[in-house]
Amino acid sequence: MEMRAWRVGDWGAPEDMRLEVMPRPEPGPGEAVVKVRYAALNFFDALMIAGRYQVKPPRPFTPGCEMSGEVIAVGDGVDLALGARVCGQPDWGAFAEYCAMPAAKLRRVPDAVDLKAAACTPVVYPTAHVALRRRGQLAAGETLLVTAAAGGVGIAATQLGKAWGARVIALAGGDEKCRVAMDHGADLAFDYTAGPEWVEAVRAATGGAGVDVIFDPVGGEVFDLALKVLAFEGRAVIIGFAGGEIQKIAANRLLLKNASAVGAIWGGYLARDPAYADEVVRDCFAMMASGAIAPAISAVYSLEDTPAALQALDSRKTWGKLLIDMAG
Repeated sequence: MEMRAWRVGDWGAPEDMRLEVMPRPEPGPGEAVVKVRYAALNFFDALMIAGRYQVKPPRPFTPGCEMSGEVIAVGDGVDLALGARVCGQPDWGAFAEYCAMPAAKLRRVPDAVDLKAAACTPVVYPTAHVALRRRGQLAAGETLLVTAAAGGVGIAATQLGKAWGARVIALAGGDEKCRVAMDHGADLAFDYTAGPEWVEAVRAATGGAGVDVIFDPVGGEVFDLALKVLAFEGRAVIIGFAGGEIQKIAANRLLLKNASAVGAIWGGYLARDPAYADEVVRDCFAMMASGAIAPAISAVYSLEDTPAALQALDSRKTWGKLLIDMAG
C-alpha cells in the first residue's frame, strides 16, 4: 500500500519540500496508523523544515504535528478500535495521507465534534487551557490581555477566557486582525503594530488598575510593554517567542507589583502527567461540544498546496487556523 507525503530532504523552505509516493507506514508495538483527514498548520512547522526548531527529525522526514482522522491499523498493546475517530499531536508526520504514531498521543474525538474542528484541537486549545487555568490561575471577573490575539492560540485563549468569565483585551497586528479578535470574543482590541500607544489605551480601559493575566506567545518588546500594565498580584504567562526575540524580564516590575511571570508549555504535561493531559483535552472537547468554544479556521488547502499554506502562515497575514484537507 502506498501514500502521498511531503518530504524534507535538506533543511530549507517549505517550497523545497517534495511530494512523494512512498509505502504506507505499518504500526509498531504501542502505535496506531491514522488515515489523516485534516492536518493543521502551526508556526513551528516552518521552523522544523528549516532546521531551526528545538526538535530536529532525522532526514528525510515528513513534517506536520497536528491532525485528525480514523484509525486503520494498530500494533500490539493498543486498545483502539479500527475506525475510531481520533486527533493527535505527532512529533512529525502529519502532512501525509497516513500517519503512524504512539497511540498514547492520540485522543478520541467525541461524536459531537467534527474532524475538521478536532484537527485544530491538539495544540492550541490545550496550550491556552494550561496557560490560563493551571499556570495563570485566571478567575472569573478578572481581566485577561491576549497578545497576537488573531492567531490560532490567541483566539483559543480569547475564547477560553470568555468562557471562564474573564474580560478579554486583545492585541493584534492591524485593523483587520483586531476585528477578527473582536469577532471571536474579545471585549476590546488594540493594534500593537501601530506603536506603544496601546499601553495607555489598556491602562485607560482598566481604570489604571491593569490586567490580571497576560497571555503572550510573542515575546520581545510586546511582552516588555505588557508588563507595564500588569496589575498588582498579576500573572504574566509566557507561551513562546513568535516575534523572534526572547525578552529579558524586568524583574523590578514583578517585585513592585507582587506579580509573577511563569512559563506554559503544553507538551511538558504529555509525558509528565498524562492523566492531567487527558483531562485538559476532554474539557476542551466538552466545551467545543457545548458551543462554548469553536475553532476559527480561516483557510483550507489541499495536500498539494501545503507549501503555499505554510508560506501564508509564515507571512503573518493569516488569522486563526489553517488546515490541509487530504481529500481536497
